[in-house]
Amino acid sequence: MELTRRSALKTLVAGGVGLTTGTAVYGYGYARHELGVTGATLPVRRLPPALDGLRIALVTDLHRSETVSHEQVADAAALANSLEADLIVLGGDYVTWGDRSYVTPAAEALAALTAPHGVYAILGNHDDDRAMPAALERQGFVVLKDARTRITIRGETLDLVGIRFWTRREEEIAPLLKGTAPATILLAHDPRRLTEAAALDVPLVLSGHTHGGQIVLPVVGALAGRKFPVLAGPARRESTTLFVSRGVGTVYVPIRLNCPPEVALLTLQAA
Repeated sequence: MELTRRSALKTLVAGGVGLTTGTAVYGYGYARHELGVTGATLPVRRLPPALDGLRIALVTDLHRSETVSHEQVADAAALANSLEADLIVLGGDYVTWGDRSYVTPAAEALAALTAPHGVYAILGNHDDDRAMPAALERQGFVVLKDARTRITIRGETLDLVGIRFWTRREEEIAPLLKGTAPATILLAHDPRRLTEAAALDVPLVLSGHTHGGQIVLPVVGALAGRKFPVLAGPARRESTTLFVSRGVGTVYVPIRLNCPPEVALLTLQAA
């Protein structure tokens, strides 16, 4: 997330906009720990009938830091495992501001993750290009850094294309999609990549980055993140489906309000 969101969240707390002391205490002490499962069925164009019902667990925006503990990240991993999904996607931002002191601990807190068809990771804007992917790979995860991989499930082919946060232009993404299977999923930390995905006829995009707004006030809503096509949940543009997860951790301020952390369980449906 960018400086505008950082400023908005800090202003909310420092200025007390809509936040009583009791509300802030609740958001810090309780709401940010209320991790749950969000289920969604996503229509995916060109999905082979054999892959109808395929289940993906999406875990993103962990932000392991001084205020997001090992236990919080490990609990998210355990919850994802309990869903018995066919595969697991890690959506980026494992630490905050690329803090190297938490890179290895963040990856180690995820070490228990396992799924029949693998665990796949992309990078977010808070992740560096070397230490974080290396730490994830040491745990046996496949890191897609402007890269793609092909999986065979139930006799059908599924391509996963993962891009970095900084890979934004259509002409940068298009070469990664050349020759992909009809059922292709773009893993993009930033949901704004929906624009490029729709232009490139990608059936499905999985994202995070927004934290669902993190602080959502009654009536006012989420002051941060209004520039995104959707803050949380499913959306569609043309023939492309998007899902945005609220994520697990917090950033800038360790508070969540009306925006609980989640692990998403996504069921793909032939459209």
